[in-house]
Amino acid sequence: MIVSVSGIRDATRDAVEDFAREMDVRGVPLSLFVAPRAKDGYRLVQDPAIQEWLLERREGGDAIVLHGYDRAATKRRRAEFAALPEHEARLRLLAADRVLEDTGLRTRLFAPPRGLASSGAVAALPQVGFRVMVDLAGIRDLRTGTVLEARVYGIGGGVRAEPWWCRAVVIGASRVARRGELLRLAISGPRLAEPGPRQAILDAVDIALRHGAEPVVYRRPRRPGSVSAA
Repeated sequence: MIVSVSGIRDATRDAVEDFAREMDVRGVPLSLFVAPRAKDGYRLVQDPAIQEWLLERREGGDAIVLHGYDRAATKRRRAEFAALPEHEARLRLLAADRVLEDTGLRTRLFAPPRGLASSGAVAALPQVGFRVMVDLAGIRDLRTGTVLEARVYGIGGGVRAEPWWCRAVVIGASRVARRGELLRLAISGPRLAEPGPRQAILDAVDIALRHGAEPVVYRRPRRPGSVSAA
């Protein structure tokens, strides 16, 4: 089971931290999706509190996953990396990678916003040093091109948050965990401030754990004799 949180910034910090504590109690590490820039002029480099929290979480076993570069510069109805040509995708990835390196949060994991990446973006990722891409289809090893298929049960970040969908997430998570398959749960920071979506993810996690799910994080593929690291 992999649990990820996106939309991490100053406005969502309290809700995200509270959720992380709930996961700590359950022994569930998180995959934290981080974007250098967001709407309303938010900049990760100007938010030392979030930087420190993310560094502490990674030291404790969480994974940092790059989640786009500049959401504010993207058209409202289009995911940032969904239609970019290779050259432009590479420029954005380089800029984002530089920000994470400067803040001590550099990672080799990438998750395109809304889980959508163009063929140009996929081609650019290994050029910048990324090893893994996490999208709607599954987990892609960018070195070999292989994909571990696994559906995402998510709330927020462009995904439904209606009560019926929250119930569907819990039911789907239970079904996947019962079959012993890889379960991917995702929620955005803003939705964690809403009781319904937050409780749905907590319920999904608890049910999966009762079915024997093993909590893990997104990680780059292991090579013989090497140690995997995010």
